[in-house]
Amino acid sequence: MKTIQFACNHAPDFNQFDTLIVPVGQQGTLPSLASELPQYAALASLVHDLFESGDFLGKVAKTLLLVRPAGFDVQRILLVGMGDLATLSVKNTLSALKAAADALDHCGTVNALNACVLVNPNETNQAWSVQQNAQVFQKSFYDYAHESRGATPLKDPKLNTMTFTCEATAQNLAAVQQGQATALGMALTQELANMPSNFCTPSYLADTAVQLGNEYGFEVTILEREQMIEMGMGSFMAVAQGSHTPPKMICLSYKGSDAQTAPIALVGKGVTFDTGGISLKPGEAMDEMKYDMGGAATVLGVFKALGQLKPDLNVVGVIPATENMPSGNAIKPGDVVTSLSGQTIEILNTDAEGRLILCDALTYTQQTYHPAKIIDMATLTGACIIALGHHVSALMGNNQALVNDLLSAGLATYDRFWQMPLGEEWDEQLKSNFADMANIGGRPGGAITAAQFLARYTKDVPWAHLDIAGTAWVSGANKGATGRPVPALVQYLMQQARG
Repeated sequence: MKTIQFACNHAPDFNQFDTLIVPVGQQGTLPSLASELPQYAALASLVHDLFESGDFLGKVAKTLLLVRPAGFDVQRILLVGMGDLATLSVKNTLSALKAAADALDHCGTVNALNACVLVNPNETNQAWSVQQNAQVFQKSFYDYAHESRGATPLKDPKLNTMTFTCEATAQNLAAVQQGQATALGMALTQELANMPSNFCTPSYLADTAVQLGNEYGFEVTILEREQMIEMGMGSFMAVAQGSHTPPKMICLSYKGSDAQTAPIALVGKGVTFDTGGISLKPGEAMDEMKYDMGGAATVLGVFKALGQLKPDLNVVGVIPATENMPSGNAIKPGDVVTSLSGQTIEILNTDAEGRLILCDALTYTQQTYHPAKIIDMATLTGACIIALGHHVSALMGNNQALVNDLLSAGLATYDRFWQMPLGEEWDEQLKSNFADMANIGGRPGGAITAAQFLARYTKDVPWAHLDIAGTAWVSGANKGATGRPVPALVQYLMQQARG
């Protein structure tokens, strides 16, 4: 994906740019920009006149493109409605930025080469503003480009440089870098998840990890089926045994701090296609089960961003990757398997496979890397979509400080989480007459019982679980991966690095 060159300049010469992007409030006013910005008075007068004439009211996410406006040397001015500047919300800000990015892409400014974005120099959240600008505009360049499309990508962006009207402070420059790195990580996550499952196999995910390792210096280890059987990963291997496609345990290690510092572990579910196994899913929309590796794609996307940002902390990523297929060798309802932890599991539904591969990955992560914290992410349950819809991801965990930090990161990026409860009350639903536990707990509280299952494998470490089944992709005419929750996780890790 093409990358934009971003810069900060407190008082640039507008004549250097072919496109000027101007935020406008709903009263036809500009933010309180510093008077030293060139042509500020002329801009304010222009915006006021457009408001008075009713041609542009500054409503949220509305845009107006002015080509060769009189009195300005700049070729284009793109006005972007921000709504009420006094009560501007994160949602409204991001909606406006996305509208501006769409306008650059679709409204005749596709030939814009270098743009200037007016940012209020006196904003207390100036760094946040430039971070979100960088992320949104860089992300707008993403277009599914894999060979499976069989044609040239639809997008052909011309924009090369974008300058923000703010001081080039260390904080602002770091914010711009984080925004752009997050967008690049999201693009990798989207690309992997959007690929057909006959291309994006467990081996393809492993190859992607190796490529990231070669590019950024990550240590990468790939475990094969025979190794995992020998280790005793009976739960993970039970899911994998129904497919001829080889499973992989993909491990990446980023070392940005001293070797004595315990890492933060990210564990991502990597079911590259989920038929449900013997408990076969309905045929309708089954093609979307290629997205069941959204957790794995998220881990790789976050590592892409880590490679760009190089924060001062240690992070490991662990991805159990497999298909879940029906076959003569597939696991059956009623089978009992032994997990790597030694706990036995009665398989009541083979479509509850995500927790079966994650439990062994969680145990392996603790045994191998001794992490300070573990965050797992998975397109785990349809019950989560029923509970929360498609706007926020579910968050559960055994450590409230970790949960609070993730909630904060989600709010800062508007890649939001909603905490759901855990507790021994839900353990009752996982009881089995023939094993230590069953792999499902019935319809009530399905997202909670899935997390409660995983909690049995994370008792000795601070742990959080993200159920991203409702947010990792969208269906319908705009079907495709979202790149979530890469923004929130990158924000969380950068907060941890800053202490």
